[in-house]
Amino acid sequence: MNVYRLENDKLCVKVSSFGGELQSLVEKQNNREYLWQGDPAIWEEKAPNLFPYIARLTDGKYTYQGKTYSMQIHGIAKYREMEVQEQPEQLIFSLESDEDTLAQYPFRFRFEIRYRLEGSTLTVTYHVENLEDHTMYFGVGGHPGFQVPYLPETGFSDYILQFPEAKEPYRVIFSDDCFVEGEAPSQELTDGELLLRHPMFDEDAIVLRNAGHCVRLRPGHAWEQAASLEERQAASAVCVTFPQMDYVGLWHMPGTEAPYICIEPWSSLPSRKGIVEDLERQENLVALEGRGVYENTWKISLENI
Repeated sequence: MNVYRLENDKLCVKVSSFGGELQSLVEKQNNREYLWQGDPAIWEEKAPNLFPYIARLTDGKYTYQGKTYSMQIHGIAKYREMEVQEQPEQLIFSLESDEDTLAQYPFRFRFEIRYRLEGSTLTVTYHVENLEDHTMYFGVGGHPGFQVPYLPETGFSDYILQFPEAKEPYRVIFSDDCFVEGEAPSQELTDGELLLRHPMFDEDAIVLRNAGHCVRLRPGHAWEQAASLEERQAASAVCVTFPQMDYVGLWHMPGTEAPYICIEPWSSLPSRKGIVEDLERQENLVALEGRGVYENTWKISLENI
């Protein structure tokens, strides 16, 4: 495993060759780290990349053309060392199918993660090539954790998530063991905002559909015991945009007061409760034609507001 650096006059980014995982996102002006730095006692990862499946499979299995396969949570890429291309303006991490991947996932592919800096924005592009002559089924997504609080003299409940494009969001309903059971109109957002409180993650992730394609994490309000709202100085924001993703997950380790939150853009969902999914029939997966190419770009921006 090696760590590679990408920087401009605004940001300094570090990425590991293992899983192509983002390791650091520092704003140079204030020398401020925005990415969660991992803690084995809480959650040791920082920003895994998810491919070719998002989250859990029922019994760790799925079927394809009558054969049963096993795969770990979040797929294959996050567990693999990747090849690296260093270019002046971007880093490219790549993984190609081999005997090990084919035993878990019966498609030949090339998967790339491309990191590029544009001012105060980190652009992440997932590039998938189907090396088969027939359709390939997969999901792809990000899982970055952000420090909360990231400003001095603030606490977790001083921060809010804003969904500026949210109109009629739906929450994906999960079982106790984190499998899909359906969806219902979201009750979490008030005027497109979600006030952060640790107990909201006691039942694991909040996953939303139709909540727009932008989430802004910023200090702004505090939830007081008297149920009043107190305005706070909103000095900066982390903005995650994901125009091609249908879902966004919000998470920190359940049952803790972990000082971070993950904002996770997903193209697809985990397995349904009690169903070993047939890869050709799971409705929300990407279906990429033979020899086809798929790209999905999302961004992390640091804003002064």
